[in-house]
Amino acid sequence: MIFGQKRKNRRNKRDNVLEVKLQARQVRAARIRVAAKVLLVVACLTAGSFGLWNGSNWVLDRWVYANPAFNIRLIHVRTDGIIPEEQILIWAGVNTGESLLALDLSRLERDLELQPWIESVAVERVLPNTLRIRISERVPVAQILGFLPTVDSREFKLATFYVDRAGYTMLPPKPLRRYSIEIPKLGPFPALTGIKATELRPGKRVDSPQMRSALRLAAMFEHSPMAGLVDLEEVDLSVPGVLTARTRQRSEVVFALEDLERQFRRWRLIHDYALSEGKYLATLDLSVSNNVPARWQEIEAPPPPKAKPRTSSLIGKKHV
Repeated sequence: MIFGQKRKNRRNKRDNVLEVKLQARQVRAARIRVAAKVLLVVACLTAGSFGLWNGSNWVLDRWVYANPAFNIRLIHVRTDGIIPEEQILIWAGVNTGESLLALDLSRLERDLELQPWIESVAVERVLPNTLRIRISERVPVAQILGFLPTVDSREFKLATFYVDRAGYTMLPPKPLRRYSIEIPKLGPFPALTGIKATELRPGKRVDSPQMRSALRLAAMFEHSPMAGLVDLEEVDLSVPGVLTARTRQRSEVVFALEDLERQFRRWRLIHDYALSEGKYLATLDLSVSNNVPARWQEIEAPPPPKAKPRTSSLIGKKHV
């Protein structure tokens, strides 16, 4: 060996070794500290939010909802039909003295619209202490005889259902005895026959092409060329595809389901022709497009009763 040094065995030489386990423990500890800080922040935010929410609820309850300045003092009810305001207030279940701001308007509207006679409702808060309720009522155009179950549901009783133009059925509104309020007399309305009694339920809609046409016919008659000349008493739906109208003047007129305006005009022309010839119309089939079949009443028969003065049988809506 040069300079007397021995050659060292490299395999016995000890190099610096990376302490992997030590660094892994340090990284894990750092991550735990970060996670703990995040959890602490989240917990603080949650607690703060919960406290803020409770505090805001307390403030609302103490200074808003329980504030007597916002209690209901006036309830203005306006309706365009015949339902008494007292009845609407009973259905609404709202009284003076309740908190105006705590009132659930959507629930109030929903409860009122569940009543068969009510078509639509608009409810409005007028701060600080006034509640406004505006009602649009259903307008009946016809009536149907049906059956209602008795209290024990063992028997059925005969009842008159009123039907609006959309087909919704209603029972006659009851007078409010404790307020000494009587309901105006309804009608007269043409009676619809040939309908299954099982289809009639208050507040439910009776819907079929024949029913829709019958209700259009009943509603259009008041403004048709025949209004004031004859009195429409009945519309029979028992024959599919047609409507059979019967008048108080003992006439029977068959209508197709469509184009009712044209059929009313043809009825008026034939009615005027019969009068000019000194005849009375007995039957008329307007469901055919050409060569309309007609039959006249016998001359020996007593003349039919005159039509009543032209007054609308619909409930006149009030201006609101």
